[in-house]
Amino acid sequence: MVQFRIMSFGGMRLLLWLAAVVPAVVIAQSVTLAIPAQAQGVVNNIRVEGNRRVEPETVRSYLQFSVGQPYDAGKVDASLQALFATGLFADVSIHQEGSTAVVYVVENPVINQVAFEGNSEVDTDTLRAEVQLKPRSVYTRARVQADVQRILDVYRRQGRYAATVEPKIIELEQSRVNLVYEINEGGATKVQGINFVGNHAFTDAQLRDIISTTQSGWFDFLKGTSYYDPDRMNLDRELLRQFYLKNGYADVRVVAAQAELDREGSGFYINFAIDEGELYQFGSVTIENSLPGLDPNALTGDITTYQGATYNGSDIEKSVERLTLATAEQGFPFARVRPRAMPDPAARTISLSYIVDEGPRIYIERINVNGNLRTKDHVIRREFRIAEGDAYNPLLIDRAKKRLNALGFFKSVDIKRRPGSAPDRVVLDVDLVEQSTGELSFGAGYSTAEGVIGDVSISERNLLGNGQFLRLRLAGSLERMQIDLSFTEPRFLDQNLSAGFDLFHKEIDQTREAGYESTRTGGTVRLGFPLSEDLWMQTGYTLEYTKMDIGNEDRISDVVVRENELNPDSLASSIGTSLTYDRRNHPKNPTSGYYLQLATDFAGLGGDVQYARVNAEGRFYYPISEKITFVGRAIGGHIEGWGGDDVRLTDLYYRGGETIRGFDRAGFGPRDMSSPRKDALGGTTYWATTAEVRFPLPFVPEDLGLSGAVFADAGSLWNANDLAKELAQGPDGIDLQDDSSIRASVGASIMWQSPVGPIRMDFAKAIAKEKYDEEQFFRFGASTKF
Repeated sequence: MVQFRIMSFGGMRLLLWLAAVVPAVVIAQSVTLAIPAQAQGVVNNIRVEGNRRVEPETVRSYLQFSVGQPYDAGKVDASLQALFATGLFADVSIHQEGSTAVVYVVENPVINQVAFEGNSEVDTDTLRAEVQLKPRSVYTRARVQADVQRILDVYRRQGRYAATVEPKIIELEQSRVNLVYEINEGGATKVQGINFVGNHAFTDAQLRDIISTTQSGWFDFLKGTSYYDPDRMNLDRELLRQFYLKNGYADVRVVAAQAELDREGSGFYINFAIDEGELYQFGSVTIENSLPGLDPNALTGDITTYQGATYNGSDIEKSVERLTLATAEQGFPFARVRPRAMPDPAARTISLSYIVDEGPRIYIERINVNGNLRTKDHVIRREFRIAEGDAYNPLLIDRAKKRLNALGFFKSVDIKRRPGSAPDRVVLDVDLVEQSTGELSFGAGYSTAEGVIGDVSISERNLLGNGQFLRLRLAGSLERMQIDLSFTEPRFLDQNLSAGFDLFHKEIDQTREAGYESTRTGGTVRLGFPLSEDLWMQTGYTLEYTKMDIGNEDRISDVVVRENELNPDSLASSIGTSLTYDRRNHPKNPTSGYYLQLATDFAGLGGDVQYARVNAEGRFYYPISEKITFVGRAIGGHIEGWGGDDVRLTDLYYRGGETIRGFDRAGFGPRDMSSPRKDALGGTTYWATTAEVRFPLPFVPEDLGLSGAVFADAGSLWNANDLAKELAQGPDGIDLQDDSSIRASVGASIMWQSPVGPIRMDFAKAIAKEKYDEEQFFRFGASTKF
């Protein structure tokens, strides 16, 4: 019992002690936990520190929490991200001091100046326009690295893939810096060779003329197309595809386009792999109409694709555009025209059906033009066949984009469509990037007829942003000098008319051939317009002053002396018209198709010269095989005085090796054999024909650009003017040799598509001639423009 009591008394003391201490500890802990939780959980104040330029309220506006809200770690992280995303700050931190949230920022410096060092191949203005960081903008590392990449892209377009750029900053007071891009340009990496695989219809040389990239040559410093540019190579793929589609190869595919750097890293070799497919002809061409009230028969005249003609993708596009416009003119502005092609691989034909149906009823609310800093709005808007308020037609918009690209004024053209103010309204945004349209070009060469020849020209294709063409050209040789100024307005009165004028001054030394020199000064006003897709007409008025000069009369034909006495100078006022029809498959090296031209001149609308003149030319190209082409040519002309006027020596035809190879300059035609130099007197009528077969040279690599030809030329020039015939009368008259006998020659040629332009050597032997004709066995000519 005693023991029990002792234990009971001790237990009671322990229980009493626990009963007093434990609640106190629990209460103390509760108070300790409750007070900090209340202080950290609610933000009573937000203080911004470290800012100099940025206002505190601007900083607070990016925070994801505000005064009176709980202090939340997730919202703090979101606030940090939002502040960094502004690009205004190099560092940001957020912490709490009691009930105050402290936002500490380190501002990014402001750029005082942007400079470039080490650049010589690319001018500073070009680089300054390319970078996005400008003076007074905020410096950030990300934006600097983006600008470094932009600078490298500029150098890569120049072919300098070894270029490096290192950005450096110079710290100034008041949180400002100077930004310097230190550039090591490296060496230029040019295109050493362009090769094609799978091409059978066209040679490598022909396809090189189609693409925009060129191989490295002697005059690369005057052009930038011999540098490797991935963007230009993508353009070249499309140019090749469009060229094949235009010439009948509907299944063509440019399978691959690769650029390989040689082992030394000195140049690129570009290889295009082409799957040509078969050559197609157009089959039947029909119109399927689902619009009541529309007469499809009235639309057939707007179709430019004809059964039996070689397939041409561009003709299909032109037909669709013309049919769309024609249906709109008949009162169907929302009509949609879609071509449906039905190929027949066995017959190698593609039949076409133009489906005309109703499109969505959407109107154009507004057309916004952006990016044309130089080109005026009306130059751009006139390429659209529609305007604000017209029915929206995607086809016409696409055609407008292609026409804008074809102008050559812009690096890129993008037309975007966005919703307008109503469901049936759209707004078109035309975004443009302009490019340089000025050009300085040089030409140089040599010919056996004139010796060293050359020219220099300065041209502007977008004069003062008006889309007009202006060129000043100076050309000359040992026997010729001329200067001319040309101006062209391609869309006269905003119509499909080309109008312009030419001013010229020419000095020609024909002393060796005809005994005189002539000077011509004048001008022409012209107007041209298309009659169809391939037929072009041009008419113009010319006022020309001509002066004749002779040297020692003892060594000159009496006809020349007498002409100089009667008509030392003359003023011709004439009107002329020409028709040109071009169906060739290649602009420079055609292998099929034909070219026809007829030109007439009528002088006598004032002035003191009266004559009528007509000239005609036809060229025909036929592919004998894949690489052998037959070329036929026929030319002719006749000039006749009227109203009792004789044709003056300076207006007559003089023909030689440029017309029939194997003859010297002015080597055949009427001639005064009694004069010391046997002067050529010119004729009023001439004709000439050529039959030529062109082929690649055997055992010569095709990529050298060498080819050969064999030819036969024939023609004649006769009928001297009345003055020469008069002076040939009587026993003391001149020994005038003048007849219409045929001159002919045969020969062979070597042609080279050299890096500086085409070079041709002709070896010809006259097999039909007159004894008074002057021959020339070898004829050489070379000229280029770059």
